[in-house]
Formats: sequence, structure tokens, C-alpha cells
Amino acid sequence: MADDPEPGTVRPGGRTARVRAAVLDAAGDALAETGFAGLDLGEVARRAGVGKTTVYRRWGSPTALVADLLADMAEQSAPRSDTGALLDDLRANARLVRDTLTDARQGPLFRAVIAAATCDERTAHALHRFYEVRVAEWTPCVEQAVQRGELPPDTDAPEVVRAVSAPLYYRFLVSGGALDEAAAERAAHAAVAAAHAGAYRKA
Repeated sequence: MADDPEPGTVRPGGRTARVRAAVLDAAGDALAETGFAGLDLGEVARRAGVGKTTVYRRWGSPTALVADLLADMAEQSAPRSDTGALLDDLRANARLVRDTLTDARQGPLFRAVIAAATCDERTAHALHRFYEVRVAEWTPCVEQAVQRGELPPDTDAPEVVRAVSAPLYYRFLVSGGALDEAAAERAAHAAVAAAHAGAYRKA
């Protein structure tokens, strides 16, 4: 039998897709409830209603399962806004980040994954890839603003997108500040103001 592909590198169909979806959903629930340290492949299999051997054969380890979960989350995340106005687009981005981090399931799940990434290289790589996929999804909002002449032509578009979510993640992980509508609005307005002022021009 051929070796199984790296989790997250192919999109299975049919029963395989249903099993993957069930296992990833169960893994997300387990992470949100117990954190990465409590993630057990056998328990995930039980929650998903599939055989242990299926989970162990396909994923092999908790880190591989988390990597696939993050890949799936990146793919399933809501598409970017395209309003034709930079501020409105980035406000939508800020609201999406805020809604994700304050969600009763997604918030604890992200906290568990981020904690795991601090001490596990594979999880860290998967988390970095997840974030860069999301940044790339929203980068065209800034690039289009550059093309419209709203921003300096040498603006680093991905950096502007990162500037929107950075203060929200800081509140989520460090300061404990409220992740409310006002915080999301400030994050978007600050990123746009800084971009207009040339703060994100490429070196």
C-alpha cells in the first residue's frame, strides 16, 4: 500500500472526506475543551465515531492532526470582503478576526493551538501557514487601494493586513482587553491611517 499523503496536502472525496470532516470537528472540540496537552487520538476517534486505526493511520500524531485542522480552518474561513473601499474592507477583516477570537468554540481552540505552537515546531509551522493563508486572502484589498491611488505605490500590502489583526490578537493573548466592536473599529482605522501616512512603505 502506498504511504498516506501529508495531512492537508490533498482534498479527499466521498467517505474519506466525511471521515476527515468528522475527525477534524472532533479534534476542534477536544482542543477547545482540554487544550493541546489533552488531545488524544483515541478520544478523537471515539468522538468522531470512527475506528482508532483510521485516525492513527491517517494522522499518526496530535501535531499532524492539528496541522490538518489548521489547514482546513484556513480553507473554510469566510472569504474576504470586496467593497471597493479600503477602510470598509479592513473593518470587515477586523470584525472577522474579532468574531473568531470571541467565538465560544473558536476562541479556546485558537488559544490551545497558539499555546502548543510555542513548544512544538510542527504546530508552529501549521499556525504560521494558517495565518499567512488568511493574510494572502485579504491582501488584494490593499493592493487594489494602491492601484486606486489611495496609498503610496510601494505600500507593503500584507503588512497592512497584519496590522489590522495584531492589536486584536494582543488583546486576546496578552492584555485581556475587551474584544468588542470598538476594538475592531480602532484596529481597522489605525491600520488605514498608518498606511495612508506611509508607515507601511517597503524598505
